Amino acid sequence: MSQKKIGYLGAGTWGFALSALLGDKGHEVVVWARDPALAAELEKSRAHPHLTGGFAPPTVRFTASLDEAVQGADAIVESVTSSGIRPVFERLGPVGVPVILTSKGIEQGSRLLLPEVVSEFVPKELVGILSGPSLADEVVKHLPTSVVCSAYDPAVMKLIHELFVTPHFRIYPNEDIDGVAFGGAMKNIIAIACGISDGLGGGDNAKAALMTRGLHEMRKLGTAKGCAPETLNGLSGMGDLSVTCMSQSSRNYRFGRLIAEGFSPEGARQKIGMAVEGAYTCVAARELGAKHGIPLPITEVTYAIIYDGLDPRQAVRALLQRAIKEEHL
Repeated sequence: MSQKKIGYLGAGTWGFALSALLGDKGHEVVVWARDPALAAELEKSRAHPHLTGGFAPPTVRFTASLDEAVQGADAIVESVTSSGIRPVFERLGPVGVPVILTSKGIEQGSRLLLPEVVSEFVPKELVGILSGPSLADEVVKHLPTSVVCSAYDPAVMKLIHELFVTPHFRIYPNEDIDGVAFGGAMKNIIAIACGISDGLGGGDNAKAALMTRGLHEMRKLGTAKGCAPETLNGLSGMGDLSVTCMSQSSRNYRFGRLIAEGFSPEGARQKIGMAVEGAYTCVAARELGAKHGIPLPITEVTYAIIYDGLDPRQAVRALLQRAIKEEHL
């Protein structure tokens, strides 16, 4: 594949890891950071302050100018927060090149999946997504990783695969773009619940139950959103759920654990110092459940802890006291 110019939106840990991967492949990457101080620091140090190990190659530049990042780009890659996607694309104006999403969430208010949000600003046939079990601190160290790519147009799905695939970054195409986006969004909510459980000393049995029943919630609501259930059994569903619920590097897991240890939700956010997408997404997921008449007990309890001040111990008791029904998968 010939080298491309990539406009990269977002300089968090995930944006840094993927932009470094693209740069290592010889692509010219210009990364936009909202914070000018961070852009200057990254341009000078070539390392991210929230990652241990990994450096940006000379093919990657950092800027605080959104226009500079996308000027002359052959493709745009997005790694901003879920809540920031709409404002960023409103600023960008008309886009005529492929846009590859890597953020994971459901927009509050509209309850749209992120590809649906971006399709309001970009021709639908240009929108694609990259998702799956992929912690930034492992990707930046070139540890083996397998993810999924999808798009509304097969040509964009092929482009994503060609841009990102490496011997250590394996990519599986999947035509179900809604399912790929949905799994990556919902797993963050379950990871918060698992962090809370671990922080309360619940043990691995409890976490296994939360993950399994969490996947059940994902499948029920995903079907209502038109996602293929099989997609949620794959890397962008169960795979991403597993790594996010079990890894100490997961922000959503750590957020839940900090709450269980006595931090307020806002205090936990500040201690982590980066976006906690599950806290944002559970608002929209809860509304979607209500809209479709689908019970989402783990999502509901997680929401109540974050936004209604429910004591985590009471939340665990509430889950355990639910009526037992026959298991349906």
